[in-house]
Amino acid sequence: MKRPDPAAAIAAVLAAQREENQPQTLFRALDAALAAAIGNILFTILVHHPAARESERFYSNRPAEYPLGGRKPVTDSPWMRQVIGRGEPYIGRNAADICEVFFDHALIHSLGCESVLNMPVRWRNRTLGTLNLLHRAGYYEESDLPVVRLFAGLTLPGLMILSTD
Repeated sequence: MKRPDPAAAIAAVLAAQREENQPQTLFRALDAALAAAIGNILFTILVHHPAARESERFYSNRPAEYPLGGRKPVTDSPWMRQVIGRGEPYIGRNAADICEVFFDHALIHSLGCESVLNMPVRWRNRTLGTLNLLHRAGYYEESDLPVVRLFAGLTLPGLMILSTD
């Protein structure tokens, strides 16, 4: 599927970086930009806390279902090793992929989401957090990775503010 040119969305995120009330202003701009450039039904940003072996939700476009502050344990699952450990993105294309990877798959499905793109945000060979985009089945493609990786790089200032480990 051909996606729109992300130039205007990138410019909006860069403008948000100059504003006060960070990192929430940046995260809201990222949400809007990724919705416009790639598309999502559910979008969250998780911050990785290596010392606590947890990831914490610092942004959600669906706070009633996915409230801020929610934490997930970092385990030794294949998904965690890929995304958190090696810093490689993950694309789940259907409901079975979601069920295999996420314990909250029933809630995810109830929102109409059956595909996911998880993009790690990396700095100095370390995963600071992840951008998590979810949509209908079969929505995300390998061709989306370069654009989402660019937005992940634009997330760095906000995640560096929050990184404590």
